[in-house]
Amino acid sequence: MVSKKSREVVRQTKHRRLRNTLSGTADRPRLAVFRSNNHMYAQIIDDTVGNTLVSASTLDKEVKADLEKTNNVEAAAKLGTVIAKKALDKGISTVVFDRGGFIYQGKIAALADAAREAGLEF
Repeated sequence: MVSKKSREVVRQTKHRRLRNTLSGTADRPRLAVFRSNNHMYAQIIDDTVGNTLVSASTLDKEVKADLEKTNNVEAAAKLGTVIAKKALDKGISTVVFDRGGFIYQGKIAALADAAREAGLEF
């Protein structure tokens, strides 16, 4: 009998497969997104040296202050604008989007669209 893999195992497999072709450089770093049940996290990473250049999450006070909940589409959109503003302040305008094995819809798509509207290019 074949056992069904959990959603988390499937997501991690997709993320590993995605990371084989996707990496951030100093010129075009990687915008990595992680979504948990309660919060969302976004990092802009230079994979050549392994440094996180910019990070933001729904745990941050500037993001959390305006939100009623931290795990919905509105929170993801707010996080997208905050990470884009932080990146533009550091001189980062173009990134590679790493959805982390998550399906590109809902919260992940809202974060990406908000980051694009705030000025990031990907």
